[in-house]
Amino acid sequence: MVALMRIVISCWKPEVRDGGSVGRDDRLLWYKDLGRHSVGEFSMAVSQANNILEDGSQIESGPLSWREGTCGTFVGVYDGHGGPETSRYITEHLFANLKRFASEQEGISVDVIRKAFSATEEGFISIVRKQWLNKPQIASVGSCCLVSIISGGMLYVANVGDSRAVLGRIERGIREVTAVQMSAEHNASFESVREELHSLHPNDPQIVVLKHKVWRVKGLIQVSRSIGDAYLKDAEFNCEPLISRFRLPEPFHKPILSPEPSIVTHKLSPEDQFLIFASDGLWEHLSNQEAANMIHNSPRNGIARKLVKTALQVAAKKREMSYQDLTKIDRGVRRHFHDDISVIVLFLDPNLISQNFHHGPVLSLKGAGVPV
Repeated sequence: MVALMRIVISCWKPEVRDGGSVGRDDRLLWYKDLGRHSVGEFSMAVSQANNILEDGSQIESGPLSWREGTCGTFVGVYDGHGGPETSRYITEHLFANLKRFASEQEGISVDVIRKAFSATEEGFISIVRKQWLNKPQIASVGSCCLVSIISGGMLYVANVGDSRAVLGRIERGIREVTAVQMSAEHNASFESVREELHSLHPNDPQIVVLKHKVWRVKGLIQVSRSIGDAYLKDAEFNCEPLISRFRLPEPFHKPILSPEPSIVTHKLSPEDQFLIFASDGLWEHLSNQEAANMIHNSPRNGIARKLVKTALQVAAKKREMSYQDLTKIDRGVRRHFHDDISVIVLFLDPNLISQNFHHGPVLSLKGAGVPV
């Protein structure tokens, strides 16, 4: 059995169970340059901008249920907002919930994924209720949640919020890579999301408000779906002791935000070369095609770190400064230049993707930041 290694680096406690190593570049950039998962290789990197890292991320490879026979790779990217509590809770509980329901139903399915999301949401809201009087701000903490499972030749992508999964495909006879977005996004900047909100709340003309040139749900939050954010889901939290800026002036009788994931299924083919999973912090600075081209034209080793550093270089250029000067800015202040960024790149081996048994060591790598 592979020994559990706990590596404590500055503000990080990444957990590794594949015998590999992790490293740091600048003070706020953590990475795992290359490792193996059940159907190929992977690269992972996280850059911190907030005073406390609000992103969570993980990759799990091996058994996907408590029963034998269901194996594969699980990836999660959790872009927290308002604090780290929700993204940390998801990191610690969503995969376990998935394994429980996959065991009950003897495999991965859309229904299993929906149940895992629902159980995770219910678990976090129960914590909000328990801590409400002593820690009311936890009602205003939430997280986007992007999850992918590869098992038995199938790809499942589930998302709430605006993190993004992108598939890199290379068609036969064509050298260029095509970037295919696999996740639906729930950000009020999209007209379709605003239309959905208006249809769900036809009697509320203020359901979406343009504030400082940014569309926000109730003028407060950009995403229409999330885990957590109890103050916009249950009216019992729309009162003191929650601070006034999170309280709505009028009571509401149905949840404003939804924890329901959009789920896409896709049968993998030999043309499917790699997958990119990243929080919105990356996509603010790189397009789907730019990221896919970079992966296609670069060595695999360290590619997630290269994507993050390229995004940081773009962020620095927007503020007319160098990347080196940006890395000297401390966490917290760094948030004025870019958001937390989490990236996981999965490379797919076509000889392995259709097989439903595990290859290589069991892998568990969590990139959630925990103060020490």
